[in-house]
Amino acid sequence: MEGEAEIDRLPLDLLANIFVLITSFTDLAQASGVCRKWKQGVKQSLGRRDSLSFAGWKMDDDSTARLLRYAYSLRDLDISRSRWGCQITDTGLYRISLAKCISNLTSISLWGVTGITDKGVVHLISRANSLQHLNIGGTFITDESLYVIANSCPHLKTIVLWSCRHVTENGLLFLVNSCRKLESINLWGTRVPVECFIALLTISPALQIKPKGLTYNVDASMLPVI
Repeated sequence: MEGEAEIDRLPLDLLANIFVLITSFTDLAQASGVCRKWKQGVKQSLGRRDSLSFAGWKMDDDSTARLLRYAYSLRDLDISRSRWGCQITDTGLYRISLAKCISNLTSISLWGVTGITDKGVVHLISRANSLQHLNIGGTFITDESLYVIANSCPHLKTIVLWSCRHVTENGLLFLVNSCRKLESINLWGTRVPVECFIALLTISPALQIKPKGLTYNVDASMLPVI
């Protein structure tokens, strides 16, 4: 058609492939507002991504849930606290938990998202049954979240509980006893006693407890003979 811009002649499928290369959510939002075809292309591009990271972006409940609604193929989700201050709340985690991709996620990071509690984490994690890697460090979760993680994530391999000072020995023991594929757990900054580390290693001798300094004083002779 005479006067039609070259980019407007691109088929929708190719346009979506171009939008997949854009990492700025601000740019995607602007592209989505150009015309109906571009808006559809942005939606399709989200459906082709296997990884999304909101780290470094000022995201809120509405914008995050809206984007994830179209990310059907997602496997890796990073909602870590940004330098601008993450505004994700329990309401946001609930809305995110309704996205079709959640049951297929293998990695989730909620590092430093201080606006969430057990209520939101329970909604999200109870649907993330394929999860292998979870970073929930720097939050205010309690054993309630650990119990749900233990019951919902049988494939869990690594978990970061950095500075989660409200988790206790009971929650950790239940987690390690339930998640038999768990290989690594980061307990830096928690308030559990050294006896807890001994008990965890008794359940799973190959478990890596980070930082490594936590287990330097746990001699093999301290572990009970099974």
